[in-house]
Amino acid sequence: MSFKIAIIGAGSVGFTKKLFTDILCVPEFRDVEFALTDLSERNLQMIKSILDRVVEFNKLPTKVTATTDRRAALEGARYIISCVRVGGLEAYADDIRIPLKYGIDQCVGDTICAGGILYGQRNIPVILDFCKDILEVAEPGAKFLNYANPMAMNTWAAIEYGKVDTVGLCHGVQHGADQIAEVLGAKSRTELDYICSGINHQTWFIDLRLNGRKIGKDELVAAFEAHPVYSQQEKLRIDVLKRFGVYSTESNGHLSEYLPWYRKRPDEITRWIDMSDWIHGETGGYLRYSTETRNWFETEFPQFLESAARPIDPAKRSNEHASHILEALETNRVYRGHFNVKNNGIVTNLPQDAIIESPGFVDRFGINMAAGITLPEACAATCTSSINVQRMSVHAAISGDIDLLKLAVLHDPLVGAVSTPEEVWQMVDEMVVAQARWLPQYADAVPAAKERLSKSRIKTREWAGAARRDVRSIEELRAEKTALKQAV
Repeated sequence: MSFKIAIIGAGSVGFTKKLFTDILCVPEFRDVEFALTDLSERNLQMIKSILDRVVEFNKLPTKVTATTDRRAALEGARYIISCVRVGGLEAYADDIRIPLKYGIDQCVGDTICAGGILYGQRNIPVILDFCKDILEVAEPGAKFLNYANPMAMNTWAAIEYGKVDTVGLCHGVQHGADQIAEVLGAKSRTELDYICSGINHQTWFIDLRLNGRKIGKDELVAAFEAHPVYSQQEKLRIDVLKRFGVYSTESNGHLSEYLPWYRKRPDEITRWIDMSDWIHGETGGYLRYSTETRNWFETEFPQFLESAARPIDPAKRSNEHASHILEALETNRVYRGHFNVKNNGIVTNLPQDAIIESPGFVDRFGINMAAGITLPEACAATCTSSINVQRMSVHAAISGDIDLLKLAVLHDPLVGAVSTPEEVWQMVDEMVVAQARWLPQYADAVPAAKERLSKSRIKTREWAGAARRDVRSIEELRAEKTALKQAV
């Protein structure tokens, strides 16, 4: 088979390489063309060097091109994959830093909460530009696979306003299933069957079967509490399991941001999180991890390039959805996964216009969702709170209405648990002014926001958060990796 796959934001080097090698695990895809595009010429050349090395070592006819001209990359593409982070780490640092001045402590800040909402404001205009190009120059009927966060907002905008055939993809369901299989003593995840549904980063395992036997709440709680690692790392997640009756896909730190109960006070934050790794609740944990990863890659690039000279091993194909979806669409080998699409009755007790994440099957006829799923009431209530925030955020990003943006942030569960309306209004002004270069739709609102900030009497504080860690140096990272190798 010969067709073209465009990857936007291909400078996300590690993830791009994973998607690339996954796709080339499909024998029929050896003749595919990969068109890489990114704003950074430097990052593009680094990832192209790595992928060229993979192709050369494996003696493949695969073509890899790289260009900063997005339309050129999209021209004739059948599939477009987006991995973009609009504003990069500079804007992301503001997503964490500014809310901390108002007492809002985020672990990740890329889905909802103050950081995730502003992230969506930066991304959505760019997503719509992608959609315009796709409709104009890509292969007719091209499919847009969005991996970029905030997943639901980006996908919502692409479907509702971009009018492009779009599916949002995430790996949270797979990671949660791995944990459940482990605590239940399964020899492999293939022994575990499940129905998982909700919205991205708030998806719920509403039916679990281990070798055909139904697993109930009490058995699952006992299994997690008996696990020597997860019992400490996932304390908040286990508490939600006890109260809601079902397990959430999302990590301890991520889940804590979408609820109004666990990160509202510093002493509560330290009670529920675990500092063994960033993902379990560390303040700004993903920002630190992303910064260290970028620094490590730039320093150790020669090693990354050398390690690319290895055989592609289909047995090591990852569980990222993209390659499996493409394989099913092109070969008719059926794939079951969990996909982000517009609800339209798929989940009975969530809004029709929402972007839900739920089970579906892919074959040559497309992505076919399993309809008629009903969430437990507490899960539906929690998801609906986030959906209301997402809807207002998308509409604000489209219209450039700063008042609607402020209302979206005000209705965020964690922000509302921590901040007053006056604080929210000032915080949003501050974030919009700080990120103005990535927010063209708010250009007319920036001067008035600056004026209000100059007259504000609302006090803020310089606060690192309840559980902040410093970015580690290359030397510290190298020492840690050496110690881990020696331990093994």
